[in-house]
Amino acid sequence: MGILNFNILRPLGDKTTPRWIILLIDLLIVALSYTITSLSGAFSSPVASPFDTLRNYFIIVGVFLIVSFITKSYAYIIRLSALNDLFRTLTLCAISMLTLSIINLIVQQFTEKPFISMWELGFVVLLAMCMMIAERLIAKYIYSRLTTIRHHNEHVLVVGNSMRSVIIANWLQNEFSGRYSPVGLLSFKPTNNGKTVKNNYPVYYFAPETFSNLAANLQLSAIIADRRDLGLLRSDAATSILESGIKVLTINHIEDIDLSENEDSAQNLSRQIKNVEIEDLLCRAPIITDNTLVRKNIFEQTVLITGACGSIGSELVRQVAACKAGLVVCIDQAETPMHDLMLEMQQKFPDIKIVPFIGSVQNKVRMEQVFAKYQPKLVIHAAAYKHVPMMEINPTEAIINNVQGSKIIADLAVEHGVQKFVMVSTDKAVNPTNVMGATKRLAEIYTQSLFFDINKRGLKTQFITTRFGNVLGSNGSVIPIFRRQIEQGGPVTITHKDIIRYFMTINEACSLVLEAGCMGNGGEIYVFDMGKPVKIYDLAVKMIALAGFRPGKDIKIVETGLRPGEKLYEELLNDKETTTATINEKIMIATVTQYDYEVVQKAINEIIGLAACGNTHEMIKAMKLFIPEYRSNNSEFEKIDHEIEKKD
Repeated sequence: MGILNFNILRPLGDKTTPRWIILLIDLLIVALSYTITSLSGAFSSPVASPFDTLRNYFIIVGVFLIVSFITKSYAYIIRLSALNDLFRTLTLCAISMLTLSIINLIVQQFTEKPFISMWELGFVVLLAMCMMIAERLIAKYIYSRLTTIRHHNEHVLVVGNSMRSVIIANWLQNEFSGRYSPVGLLSFKPTNNGKTVKNNYPVYYFAPETFSNLAANLQLSAIIADRRDLGLLRSDAATSILESGIKVLTINHIEDIDLSENEDSAQNLSRQIKNVEIEDLLCRAPIITDNTLVRKNIFEQTVLITGACGSIGSELVRQVAACKAGLVVCIDQAETPMHDLMLEMQQKFPDIKIVPFIGSVQNKVRMEQVFAKYQPKLVIHAAAYKHVPMMEINPTEAIINNVQGSKIIADLAVEHGVQKFVMVSTDKAVNPTNVMGATKRLAEIYTQSLFFDINKRGLKTQFITTRFGNVLGSNGSVIPIFRRQIEQGGPVTITHKDIIRYFMTINEACSLVLEAGCMGNGGEIYVFDMGKPVKIYDLAVKMIALAGFRPGKDIKIVETGLRPGEKLYEELLNDKETTTATINEKIMIATVTQYDYEVVQKAINEIIGLAACGNTHEMIKAMKLFIPEYRSNNSEFEKIDHEIEKKD
């Protein structure tokens, strides 16, 4: 937050007065106080030798100078309360008085005469203190008067009617070079209405049908919310506000705003205000996870993460490192992203040992090397090809990577005594309509059946699967695509106006993966409560409005048609699956069909063999026969569904 020193000349420019000027003024006040006291003759002879006078000036001003540096009394914040400044001034004078008294006693010991009488010294310090306090109060008064007559550019409402909202409004109001002028508070509680006033700010109740009129009457430009109050906007409220042409802005928690006196942090409060991100406006409350459980299970353990350079994988690396894992082994075949990840981790977690391991999960020999060398206790398998249209075009590669790769990692986990294996799956594995979803379902079936098989044989590796939907901001997701299209002036393209998806943030998804993995005992398929599904069209509208444009006018939204394998909505469970609760209400265990490992092994080996030979038709057919709920949608493989139906 902006730190403003004593600066009567502030109206002449935005540059903050250097603190040495403040210090100089304080020292001049001290010198003046001594001059007035000595000339008054009230405590000593009005005539003193030039040497004594110069000596006294040097001692008194020198002590105040040293104590000023210690207490930083010359650094104060005009726009905030005078109490803090008063305390510092009192501290400065008290310490200076004590120091000068000690010096006086020492001088008296050697010269049998103090350099100044205690009464005179006390009056000098008292007079200096009064003048310093007056200086600061006058500066605050002048600053206050100046801020009341300056003109801000934009009228804003501050969200909420708590004291926190009032503090933000006050800071904005008192910011001399500020950009925003608060004209009231915006409440979402029906008990408040336009006649309510809180700390001189009118409180307006939000009503979607009248908000446009309110905004016009107040000449409103934006609403500003503390990040803690963004929950008030996670509904249709944000849409109504944005559709009115009003910006939605956010500020960090006021407790987090930098109030230090470091000159480098001297920024205006307005610079702390940012455009709200679309992730902040999900139509649900943020998901909270049990970090204690995760930290306990990961602390000082060796953790291996495949697909470590992807959106999910890299966030998993960060969270695992934050839990102080003993060693984090990062597997990925992408060299440059791995290099970037390592640079980031060295900066953020210099004390955590992190090993970059370049290789593909399809390479069994290479994967054997990493397991043998590092002997991980926890494996998180996030490596996968995930783009639905791309895998429809390259189905055999989807099998080799997503199925065979998962099988290799799972088998090695058993061979090397891994304690827990967490597989990252997707809601597209439920009633799959595309190759990618079907491959993930095959990987789910294999790891679960493998667990039940080794459990019978007394082996201890626990296999846990986590299933969730789309992740906001991940590579290839709609958010970065929409942002890029908006930056280019549009149009924003959606495949279908009615398509809906479940969304969560990358941080939430990875936190849930880790918690589910830590709470699981083996064989579970965890599904996450992702709240209300989001219409992709509504997401596009909000993002265009957040960018300051009018949806459909400034930037058009164009339907391009469903892509191969795409469906209008995703599911976390199929019709035959049910769930049971866990200790986290956002995490549930799906009750799914259990497969015999020998049957699964035979079927998957056949499918992998067909993929290796490039026999796409028979490979897809074998997949559909093994996973009867896999029915292609808007894809060339629909003909195989018809072929199977005819035989039946």
